[in-house]
Amino acid sequence: EQAIAHSRRALALKPDFVEAHINLGNALIEQGKLEEAVVHYRRALALKPDDGGTENQLMHQLQRLCEWSGLDDLFDRQIKLVHGTSRAGISPFTLLSIPSTPAEQLVCARNRAATLLPSAALLRAQLGFHFARASKPRLRIGYLSADLCAHAVACLIAELFELHARQEFEVYAYSYGRDDGSVMRKRLERACDRFVDVRTTSFQETARRIYADRIDVLVDLQGYTKGARTEIAALRPAPIQVNWLGYPGTMGAEFVDYIITDRFITPPGHEPFFSEKIVYLPECYQVNDRKRKIASRTPTRREMGLPEDGFVFCCFNNTFKITSAVFDVWMRLLKKIPGSVLWLLEANSGALANLIREAKARGVNPDRLVFAPKVSTDKHLARFRLADLFLDTMPYNAHTTASEALWVGLPILT
Repeated sequence: EQAIAHSRRALALKPDFVEAHINLGNALIEQGKLEEAVVHYRRALALKPDDGGTENQLMHQLQRLCEWSGLDDLFDRQIKLVHGTSRAGISPFTLLSIPSTPAEQLVCARNRAATLLPSAALLRAQLGFHFARASKPRLRIGYLSADLCAHAVACLIAELFELHARQEFEVYAYSYGRDDGSVMRKRLERACDRFVDVRTTSFQETARRIYADRIDVLVDLQGYTKGARTEIAALRPAPIQVNWLGYPGTMGAEFVDYIITDRFITPPGHEPFFSEKIVYLPECYQVNDRKRKIASRTPTRREMGLPEDGFVFCCFNNTFKITSAVFDVWMRLLKKIPGSVLWLLEANSGALANLIREAKARGVNPDRLVFAPKVSTDKHLARFRLADLFLDTMPYNAHTTASEALWVGLPILT
């Protein structure tokens, strides 16, 4: 609230203040006011048209709003910018959600890694980290993340922390995200030999702490997703550093040694497009928590606004993953199957209105779109049972959402 008030005051004094428009847009996004944020990104770009980072943010918010008009042109410009002078502002995460090649994704990730901490080499020398092999009774593994709370990544990984063989491994967690006081947070804290809250600690201090704890393998669960503090790993506080789970793309960084994946996520032959050495797990790279709770009561279709007898197509993916081309396919399905509906997540009011408009434009009664409000995870899992088929998106597919659907027996077409 304070940031928004100060930004508005700055713009009242200087309406062409580009940075204030950008900062105001960023703050409004944190409040879920995406449409208003888009207005300020557009104004910033009108004042500074060559700002690739602001254009990247605008593109991603338009995707979240399912505002598809002009998006293809934005996609094309972003791909060109990956190779241009504004490349540092292009988020590797957003590039995964637009038509892009593995080679372009690697270039984008390398751009981000190179600009994350330009003084990393100097800082490493000042910190004086050095590693010598030393025999010890247990291997010490550190997990680094902002999502060690009631978050999708935590919902996958919680039982893994508990299952580490304690006679062979010590488990440390370094959390730089919020402490939400949730049952999940408390469970993760109990599951670790040591759980360290570093959200108020600088990059250098956190790296010093990890080094002082003599972590043997540091696992970054965040990648380039929201809230990432990749600068910590850039300081190389552990002799072996690994990318896993939260971000299934390459980090493009010399300070990440391995990516843990599988042959579906990273097909053989894709090795040249990863800066990391690839470690294939035999089946699936995505661990799941068998202790996750599913609400004992499954709601009725009527309660969820679904037809009693009609076929229910479902997609609970984030709205930025829904493209115009995918939506074309979905609407064609609804037209061919009388009485069927499409059940989507109610993400934001802008997306809801835009999807209704897009359905009408394709000759589909918008009443055949049903929107599911956000509920607790146990109730969310239970309502999956009401659908008949989960329709996945592309190029950015379901992640934890896919696991959730399959966990309760809902098949996926991907």
